[in-house]
Parts: sequence; C-alpha cells; structure tokens
Amino acid sequence: MATLYIVSTPIGHLKDVTIRALEILEGVDLILCEDTRVTQKLLNHFNIKTRTLSYHQHSKLKKVKYILDLLRSGKNLALVS
Repeated sequence: MATLYIVSTPIGHLKDVTIRALEILEGVDLILCEDTRVTQKLLNHFNIKTRTLSYHQHSKLKKVKYILDLLRSGKNLALVS
C-alpha cells in the first residue's frame, strides 16, 4: 500500500530537520516540493539522492493525476513544506 507523507523541513538551519524526516525523504520514491532548488539544498546536505518533482500552487492541477497514478501503482511519496 502506497503512502503519502507530509514532511516539514527546517526554516532556518538545515540541521534543525528531524531524524524521522530524513528517514522518510531517503526512503520514498519521489519528493514533491514547492521549490526544487530549496529542497535540493537540504537533500544534498544529507546526501539524499531521492528524485524531486516541483509541486506548487501553479502546477498542482496539472500534476495531480500523475501523482495519484504513482500512489495507485504503489509508490511512496513525500510532500515537503
């Protein structure tokens, strides 16, 4: 069964992220993020290689079917904020 995780990311210092958040980000198949550049800084800092996909206010309607298809196919996703 696929899971969509909602993961909070640090506002300030990158090391303020929780261990559980890092485990999820490393373990999912895809990370949905508002700004891939910002999320990539966090992922690079912790050497996490998970693929990212931009998902924000202006793109969400175009991508929702794709995301639902991924979940239906058993992929685990994380939505970071």
